[in-house]
Amino acid sequence: MALVLPFKAVRPAREFVAQVAALPYDVMSREEGRKIVAGKPWSFLRVEKSEIDVPEEIKDGDNLIYQKARENFNRLIAEKFLIQDETPHFYIYRQQMDKRIQTGIVGCVSAAEYDAGKIKKHELTRRDKEEDRINHVNTVSAQTGPVFITYKANPGLNKIVSEITAGTPEYNFAADDGIIHSAWLISDLNQIEQIRNEFATLDFLYIADGHHRAAAASSVARMRRGDKTDIGGDKEYEKVLAVLFPHNELSVMDYNRAVKDLNGLSKDEFLKMISSQFVIEKNFKSRLPRQFHDFGMYLSGEWYKLTIKQGAFADADPVKRLDAAILQDCLLSPILGISDPRTDERIKFVGGIRGMAELEKLVDRDGYAVSFSLYPTTIEQVMRVADAGAIMPPKSTWFEPKLRSGMFVHKI
Repeated sequence: MALVLPFKAVRPAREFVAQVAALPYDVMSREEGRKIVAGKPWSFLRVEKSEIDVPEEIKDGDNLIYQKARENFNRLIAEKFLIQDETPHFYIYRQQMDKRIQTGIVGCVSAAEYDAGKIKKHELTRRDKEEDRINHVNTVSAQTGPVFITYKANPGLNKIVSEITAGTPEYNFAADDGIIHSAWLISDLNQIEQIRNEFATLDFLYIADGHHRAAAASSVARMRRGDKTDIGGDKEYEKVLAVLFPHNELSVMDYNRAVKDLNGLSKDEFLKMISSQFVIEKNFKSRLPRQFHDFGMYLSGEWYKLTIKQGAFADADPVKRLDAAILQDCLLSPILGISDPRTDERIKFVGGIRGMAELEKLVDRDGYAVSFSLYPTTIEQVMRVADAGAIMPPKSTWFEPKLRSGMFVHKI
């Protein structure tokens, strides 16, 4: 049974939604964030990434950053850019990027169910990033961005979503990047109960993106709960803001790699070592692989196709058979010496939204020696790894479009 609950969202007044809604905090640097909000005093990025509004000498993790987030949040409310619904709602959130559309239900999931493993994860979290979100949520007293969750597609939920989205949306706007964002409010008590009941038929939910948000929300719940025994009670801090999408509407983009050097090897030595595990083909014109277990490699101004040889990896293992794991286990670690990609500064991860030109630029102009393109992980692979209780290799999935922050906020 999956517990999904309506809530009283703090959200933009309709006429201000395009000015308020912002990209999530974790897809940009502080300097990039400052450039994005230039001339945009009401951008929610000033809440989500409030370090852009404090002096440069203030280091990450300083309490002043979280105080500024609370100040900016309260200012948006005081000046009526943000309003709060008086009764609990579910909400529908639709995103359209080119011809691709994904439509999710906005609600709250249970921190207790997250702790119990009913909301499955597939990534490890970094403690420093988790602490940052804990301090942010606890100081602002709100979950300012949703966890991106998926579930196995459910006909009952599909029917309700179709009925709601046939009506006029509360929000409908195109962001600066051309992605169209639309939202509907669900206030009908019968429909709210139907949604709750349909989710209750699901055994598990799966985190697609937002593992640090989820872990932080759970930690804040434990902090605020203290010694109380009503775990999973009706207190707002027991709930976690989420957007829940059916799995068959999600698309995962490729998540690529670039490496600074060849670990002391010449080009010929490097290619020879690769050939023990991979079939190498020159002049790989497509650059991006067209199937699992093929890889693109850009080296010295030339594209190669690498195909992993049979028997070189554990095909029955849901993690070891992932292309991100194959590249790591069969090339990056044994040949290039990158044993821990989470901490090694010689490797750079490049989201597929940046395209193959970014991989070429890193090698041709930015001092990297080699870059690799990967076939995208599927959402079904993500779910299989989570069902096995396993952890995916770092930077295995890149979801696009990104959920906008500030459209729905959950006060705790």
